[in-house]
Amino acid sequence: MRLLHYSDVENAHDDPATIARLAGTIESIRDDRTLVCGTGDNVAPGVLPLVSEGQVALAFFEAISPDVETFGNHDFDFGPERTAEIVRRSPQRWLSANVRQSDEPFAGVDPWCIERVGGDSVGFFGVTDPTTPSIGDGGGLEFEDPIAAAREAVGSLRERDVDYVVALSHLGREDDRLAAVCDVDVVLGGHVHSERIGRIHETVLTRPGSGGRTLLEVDLPSGEVTRHDVAEGPFDAELAARYRDRIADTGLDTVVGHVPEPIARTDTEAFRGESRVGNFVADAYRWAAAREFGTDRPVVGLQNSGGIRTGPPLSGAVTAADLVSLVPFDEPLVVAELTGRELRSVFAEAADTPGFGEADWWHAHVSGARLRYDHDDDRLCEATVGGDPIVDDEPYRLAVSAFLLCTDVEFPTLTEEHVVERLDTQYEILIEYADAVGIDPTVEGRIVRSGV
Repeated sequence: MRLLHYSDVENAHDDPATIARLAGTIESIRDDRTLVCGTGDNVAPGVLPLVSEGQVALAFFEAISPDVETFGNHDFDFGPERTAEIVRRSPQRWLSANVRQSDEPFAGVDPWCIERVGGDSVGFFGVTDPTTPSIGDGGGLEFEDPIAAAREAVGSLRERDVDYVVALSHLGREDDRLAAVCDVDVVLGGHVHSERIGRIHETVLTRPGSGGRTLLEVDLPSGEVTRHDVAEGPFDAELAARYRDRIADTGLDTVVGHVPEPIARTDTEAFRGESRVGNFVADAYRWAAAREFGTDRPVVGLQNSGGIRTGPPLSGAVTAADLVSLVPFDEPLVVAELTGRELRSVFAEAADTPGFGEADWWHAHVSGARLRYDHDDDRLCEATVGGDPIVDDEPYRLAVSAFLLCTDVEFPTLTEEHVVERLDTQYEILIEYADAVGIDPTVEGRIVRSGV
């Protein structure tokens, strides 16, 4: 028996070549002893997911006909009713042991199921990051403790004497705890965008990363994992044509700027400190806030690292769709007013977000500020705004995504009480900024770590 594992497809939906090769790779490997498994964020985000409210993912699902899938946090970006519709219309069996709505299983999905291949049986269950309600529109959704839900599901499956138990997990770093405390043979993971192939005791843990670039193959019972580079896989021409037609229909192919030197947008640029793409987004936010309020008091732009979506570099002629794809969320930019003490707290929170992403990720990009952290413990050592030290009782303005007001996971200092104005949607700000100022960011030492 083999498991084919894909996850966090996200803005591969905006790249016909990648989505077509992912589908082609799956179909080229699949046989009668194979089960195809998805572990969330395969509906959104992205430009086409945004404009179609997730419907574009159905073309991918129909092409690969997955066996089982669980929910990622972004699969609820368009509200629970839309997610339930996607569930009804897609071919795979959706599973969730910890997502409920009004005390009922969400969309009628089961917590677990048993699949049989030849003479072997494998039990699957699904679990999703419980912070999801604070990330998007909760819509009455309830996310129970995933570990407790997993234990109950595992118990039910072991009672039925299955040969293997496999977790479909969108928990990120919590996969380690899941593997340590539950009797599972394999944890197919997602949520964190870095690849992973490893073991905790006898449990195999995998994560294919984001953007549909990697497919992982898990052999049972050996637990051997094979990595497939999608870029080298077969091409599903029919699926690619369907996606190209959808892109042409968006009307977002207008050129809004030119980039003389390509701007990379990989995980390194998003999560490993200051980068050109991060500075571009943060600069656009600060520009928009200053345009609205002037500069009678210091203004800072801040973009959370996880909100920047990775993908092909910005290069040459840049279209509106390219900039939408950087932050493909229907959320406004907000301007918050904070004291210097509160602003310093926000900067301190940028160094690490416990339980979210990798332990060494950086969680913010800034404009109008310079920050220095201790290399050993990520303690904020020094922070200036506009070249001046931050004064605790002085007022400052901060331009950020409205998303950061809705989550307790990132920047808990920020709340709705700080908001003084709501501006255009984030990607609209990027387009306006590119048209008015251009796209030519540089790295200039805004974020440094002592001793590095």
